[in-house]
Amino acid sequence: MKPFKYLLSSAAAIAALTAAPSASAFCGFYVAKADTDLFNQSSKVALVRDGDRTVITMANDYIGDPTEFAMVIPVPTVITKAQVHISDAGLLDHLDAYTAPRLVEYFDDNPCMRQRVYAPMMQRGAVADEIIVTANKQAESLGVTIEESFSVGEYDILILSAKESDGLQTWLETNGYRVPKKAKKTLGSYIKQDMKFFVAKVNLEEQSKTGNEFLRPIAVAFESPKFMLPIRLGTLNARGDQDLFVYALTREGQVETTNYRTQKIPSGQELPVYIKDEFPEFYKSMYKTAAKGEGGHGVFMEYAWDMGWCDPCAADPLSREQLQELGVFWLRDNGSQKPMPRRRPVMPQAQDVFVTRLHVRYDAKSFPEDLKFKTTGNKQNFQGRYVLRHAFEGEMKCEAAADYKKMVNERKEKEVKTLANLTGWDRSKIWDDIEAAGKGVKFEIKGEDDDNGPTWWKDLWGDDTE
Repeated sequence: MKPFKYLLSSAAAIAALTAAPSASAFCGFYVAKADTDLFNQSSKVALVRDGDRTVITMANDYIGDPTEFAMVIPVPTVITKAQVHISDAGLLDHLDAYTAPRLVEYFDDNPCMRQRVYAPMMQRGAVADEIIVTANKQAESLGVTIEESFSVGEYDILILSAKESDGLQTWLETNGYRVPKKAKKTLGSYIKQDMKFFVAKVNLEEQSKTGNEFLRPIAVAFESPKFMLPIRLGTLNARGDQDLFVYALTREGQVETTNYRTQKIPSGQELPVYIKDEFPEFYKSMYKTAAKGEGGHGVFMEYAWDMGWCDPCAADPLSREQLQELGVFWLRDNGSQKPMPRRRPVMPQAQDVFVTRLHVRYDAKSFPEDLKFKTTGNKQNFQGRYVLRHAFEGEMKCEAAADYKKMVNERKEKEVKTLANLTGWDRSKIWDDIEAAGKGVKFEIKGEDDDNGPTWWKDLWGDDTE
């Protein structure tokens, strides 16, 4: 038997056990994005919420022998077959791309001409144990009740309730689920909350029919006043920090956590242009530095926007059909709508969907409670956005050129300082990287370094002289 591995890369937003190891509108040119692939042991969950109605779609990034796959998810109520749906993995990928922090670039005018120069937009862009269909004497003796049993797609699913954690843990282990030794207390807390347990294994015969290499996402719809994601089981055997991406879709605006502080990721800074080729490393370092300020962990808002449009678009907004597939149930009552353009000429009619992307970095010690959420009603748009401004490098023959070059050099000094502050990188190393890349070097200005010697003291104390 392989070592116990976690569904959703050991970082399930839903606690999972597996049996194997404020921005204003603007126009810019999108050139790169920071999607979930940048982070190891990361998981994605789409969370649709309106009133007490919730649809959760969980992305399975499990890799390994499907006979070794199983998961246990605490849920607030009994789930029936009609409430479970097998979704398309591409939807969460699309949602990730649409909401990802992005890099945009602008190009300076020739200071000697009043003609705007634009760059073209560039896009970078498990054999499963036989399902138990009736309650058996073993389960009853352990205080475990099989509330529902059914199959959906390639998954065989049980809905369990339990009277106490010892019995539930014994049942799970007897039926092939390797439960961490530390799970007893956590399972007991869910039982005290009268939560049920969604248990899924892979049906090999059905899996072979799909032709898919990877397991497809599971979507679950239910009604409960609890607006939360149980993450504690997923941290018990986890190694190090976990990254969780929550895409919350509502009608009422931004979603925040109520039991942990939600803050916006740093955004809007201008950076040296060589970062265009180093954006993934920049964003990982920047996020790490931001999280370090919260003790190494935290809840960061990376995107909050009306789904009807985007500016600039790292991916097209999701279509009405895609949103309904994710569980946005209220759209069916809204009538038809025309797709919105990629860039916003006028205020469009929204699709009545507001998406919030939350990036959570956590471990069992720093996040001892499950994530609890609220819808704030705030519809102010926000995105993680970083700007490159390219200096004009063509021929400049005018009096304004000298002032322009001086201004650009000062701007580049500030960009390097900003980059160092965001990432913790050494400024001297940043300048070396700029020279090596040959992108964003400062203009040589006659007389800048005169007989008094070079201005070697400029970075001596780390702050510019005002």
